[in-house]
Amino acid sequence: MNKRKAAASCWAALACLVVPMFASYFFDDMFSSLSQLFRNPELLELGWDSADYGFYAGGYSFLCVWGGLIVCGMLLDKWGVRVTGSIFVGMMTAGAALVTFAITSGMAPKTSLTVAYVGCTLFGLGSEIAGVGVTRSIAKWFKGRNMAFAMGLQLAIARLGTALALILSPMLVKAKAEGEIYTLLETAKPAFFGLALLLLGTVLWAVFVMMDARFDAQNGLTDRKERKEEDEFKFSDIFKVLSNKHFIMSALLCVFFYCSIISFKKFATSILIPRFDLPAESASLMVSLIPFSTVIFAPLFGSLVDKVGKGTRWMIAGSVLVLIAHIIIAFAPEGVSGFGYAGIAILGVGYSIVPAALWPTVSKIVPEKNLGTAYSLIYWIQNMGMLLVPIAVGFIFRNTESGKIAALHSEYVFLALCVLAIVVSLLYARSSDRNPDLGLDRANG
Repeated sequence: MNKRKAAASCWAALACLVVPMFASYFFDDMFSSLSQLFRNPELLELGWDSADYGFYAGGYSFLCVWGGLIVCGMLLDKWGVRVTGSIFVGMMTAGAALVTFAITSGMAPKTSLTVAYVGCTLFGLGSEIAGVGVTRSIAKWFKGRNMAFAMGLQLAIARLGTALALILSPMLVKAKAEGEIYTLLETAKPAFFGLALLLLGTVLWAVFVMMDARFDAQNGLTDRKERKEEDEFKFSDIFKVLSNKHFIMSALLCVFFYCSIISFKKFATSILIPRFDLPAESASLMVSLIPFSTVIFAPLFGSLVDKVGKGTRWMIAGSVLVLIAHIIIAFAPEGVSGFGYAGIAILGVGYSIVPAALWPTVSKIVPEKNLGTAYSLIYWIQNMGMLLVPIAVGFIFRNTESGKIAALHSEYVFLALCVLAIVVSLLYARSSDRNPDLGLDRANG
């Protein structure tokens, strides 16, 4: 295959890979710009309150935390991306279908919450393993071909799913006059839309599987690589990965950094509306600046990491920007929406920088045969935070009568996470300087 055809095939494969992730991001954030509705459960036929919503949102990480990601990461290394990825893309879609059923069935609120929680756990594990499969596939297809740029572009397009959810959900679930009830079908409109996207993503994943099989045949590869006995994956390799201090720093940075943004998005409108005296539609548009910023900046910073390196320094810069953003959101003068837009825009830029530097770095510190397990372990540790933080913030909102005070107290949680992310990124940079042989700050291209 000539270089032009090979490049075209790479971009076609990437196009198939981004759609399942785009759909996953949409479904995961379909209630994020509607979180303020759960402050008044008496107006929802669904009957959930803010703590129920936080509980549901945390369900995404339940199976991930209780070993699912580790076991499935091992399956990726054992069975390969095509088989394992297909199983979990299917699980992601099936989980979303169960959530959609639960919130439209008319069951009692606690029953519907339980069923939706189970669906969310399946969706979450499927989505995370599908994400690992996508990341590993990009690393394979773009090896020596601007890998960080490709990963940044995938993240940017996937996060457009979040942007679409933030903007579209309030349009689908239109604001009612005071005292009117939101019916089950009205509340579930974003879920129906997200499920349709996931079905499309499943079809395109099947197309990628066929492309990947042909790619291996043309290049004399197999999805499950034949290895010498000493190269075979062993359970003890998990402990080798976990004993790698650079891996631990990657994982800790991931959990602190991502929870300060992803968990924030789950309650962003509940925070921004009372802080800056905004209508729900304006708050949703404000939050959408986060994913829209990544569309521009994630590929840009990915390209910069490829060309100039300095990955650990980019991690510091991104973490500091997110801290500044949360300081603005928490302490800027009330009712001045310009500060809110500035804080969210800065948050979006920071959200673009750290992943562009972090994910390519993992491939430098972990042997290729354990890469699926390594990515899965990082997601596992990240999901511990994503399980607990939404629950904690949900309880803050349920148990605090004033929306403004609840918003401020919630921001304290996110500020603490940002400070921890900065500390870890500084330690990472110092370790990179002391271990230049690893090439953590070396350019990729």
